[in-house]
Amino acid sequence: MLIGLGMIILGFILISLDGEPHGNGVLGLTIGPIVTLAGFIFEFYAIFAKAEKN
Repeated sequence: MLIGLGMIILGFILISLDGEPHGNGVLGLTIGPIVTLAGFIFEFYAIFAKAEKN
């Protein structure tokens, strides 16, 4: 779950690093949201996936 949280934080950092006004550059409109969405998907998978039995 920490990996997903790290991906979400990284996505928001990428969005904020965009040099264009209001985040209208490549980082703010494409790369940042994709990384953030991937982090949320990873989190949902980590929460709802069944644990393997040893």
